[in-house]
Amino acid sequence: MALKNRVQEALKEALKQHHRVEVSTLRLLLSEIKNAEIAQRKPADDDRVLELIAREAKRRRESIEAFKLGNRDDLVAQEEAELAILMSYLPQQMEREEIVQAARAAMAAVGASGPSDRGRVMSQLMPQLKGKADGKEVSEIVTQLLEAG
Repeated sequence: MALKNRVQEALKEALKQHHRVEVSTLRLLLSEIKNAEIAQRKPADDDRVLELIAREAKRRRESIEAFKLGNRDDLVAQEEAELAILMSYLPQQMEREEIVQAARAAMAAVGASGPSDRGRVMSQLMPQLKGKADGKEVSEIVTQLLEAG
């Protein structure tokens, strides 16, 4: 079943079960998908839907950080609940060690020798890890590995 259809079916089920947070999160996600389809002038494929889910998850992570700094525990809990719902539609996230291994392989593939090669390594690595790892974490790992030499 297409990912968009899975989200629509989950929304129907959440409406029946009266799960407010899930309903609002899935409605927002479907709205983002619809906007992307309008912009592209074609139906969104699973890759595009995964991109949108990952983008929404990233927004939730950023909001959680900001709300923690502002001591807004009520909003942190809300964003964490929404993030958990979004993460259930993403592929299994890679562990840090798996990212390190992939980064080392990408560094070897492009012949990276220092921090100035970060862009080349990231452009090689990110298509492989799309949806499987947070870009911010991947960037931090690549930077650490390149600085270590």
